[in-house]
Amino acid sequence: MKEQEAGKPPADPWLEEEDDSLLLDEEEILGDRGSEGLRLTGARPGQATGLVQEKAYLVALNTEGTPGEDRVRRSLDELKELVEACGAVVLGSEWQNRHSRDSATYIGSGKLLEVAEAAEILGCNTLIFDHELSGSQMRNIQERTKFKVLDRTLVILDIFARRATSKEGKLQVELAQYQYRLGRVSLINESMSRLGGGIGTRGPGESQLETDRRHIRERINRLSRSLSEIGDRRATARAKRSDVGQTAIAVVGYTNAGKSTLINKLCDSDLFVMDQVFATLDAAMRDLRLPDGSHVTLVDTVGFIRKLPHHLVDAFHSTLEEVSAADLILHVLDASDPEAAEQMQVVEEELVRLEAGGKPRILVLNKLDLLGDEESEQFRHERQEPANYRVRAVSAKTGEGLEELVQDIAEMLVYRQRSYDLTLPYSESTLYAYVKDNGNLLEEEFGPESMHLRFSLDARLSGPIERYLRERKGE
Repeated sequence: MKEQEAGKPPADPWLEEEDDSLLLDEEEILGDRGSEGLRLTGARPGQATGLVQEKAYLVALNTEGTPGEDRVRRSLDELKELVEACGAVVLGSEWQNRHSRDSATYIGSGKLLEVAEAAEILGCNTLIFDHELSGSQMRNIQERTKFKVLDRTLVILDIFARRATSKEGKLQVELAQYQYRLGRVSLINESMSRLGGGIGTRGPGESQLETDRRHIRERINRLSRSLSEIGDRRATARAKRSDVGQTAIAVVGYTNAGKSTLINKLCDSDLFVMDQVFATLDAAMRDLRLPDGSHVTLVDTVGFIRKLPHHLVDAFHSTLEEVSAADLILHVLDASDPEAAEQMQVVEEELVRLEAGGKPRILVLNKLDLLGDEESEQFRHERQEPANYRVRAVSAKTGEGLEELVQDIAEMLVYRQRSYDLTLPYSESTLYAYVKDNGNLLEEEFGPESMHLRFSLDARLSGPIERYLRERKGE
């Protein structure tokens, strides 16, 4: 049973409300994100437009010596996946070993010329650095190499711009893009007018490439106000859910760990799923029925990644607050990934930053069908504190281990429930109705003058029952 029939919370209508103050004039919107590709950004009426595909050469820096080389290789592999998710093709990659970053060109002038030569031989038109570059670094590299220059942050922002579908998600991504570009306006204008289109040019870039910093700041202020209003509404909705005893479980994890697939399997839902980084961005809520008949809400969240741009963390603040407000966290980990331990650490660090590091947690070792026994045991001894931390191996694809996971969830939420064994006279039928509406009625027996009830109830909703018991005790 799906959607409303399964008890899924209704979508908040305010998330789809239009905000006329954020609409741009038609003549300001010069780009076109058609399904066939991206047309030339910044083209004026009468100018030719054409599709652009980056042929990228990836560049990284290792400042940790020999021990850091493996980490750099893995980070470059991940950057390659991100770039390909933007529709570009990666033709080569290279890194430089240095004690520190070069303030002017990031990797040093000599190495930069070597990289430019190698990229030119391969037919590349774009250099992409595996770290956020400053505006001056980006300008210097572009002037010396004559290539289009991007960094990891801009690639991730581009993916978010492609994947955001809800009103809130689009505003959050747009705000992050503007904040990133505020100090790079003239550079990006020059780059786009010469090379046109491609990664990093969708979203606000299509309408603001030729605006000045003052106009961008005004836009940032308007977006911030709109997101602040949405955040207030989200907080109000969250408070209402808490008032009625609705338990929220945040599902977090590294990007592409299988969060949406797990939710679909547990809740028989239809969240969008794709074997790709950041396939889904918009927060979604689905209803999960526990073995005792009670219901909880699973909240899907944006995936984490190494070097997640701080602009995005700030822009997605209200959405990520769902994590810090949750009653329980499911940390989904692709345990079959060779870098699973490092990915787990990235997520743990983000949870601490969100002030959710101490919340009850279940580490869900996903993709059990791809694990060997040794891999499966690798994470089982992580913080074994049964009171607030458990480890459960599952396969969201085959369903193996999901029943045990649901049981774990129920057991870890038992602290929120109070159990009652109560005899009520028929004159207290209103209280009986309250129990049926808000509690989990396990057993009921009707006698000539009274009814006997056995039920559990969220501690936050137990006020009327406790009040009745006190009154009866005082008689």
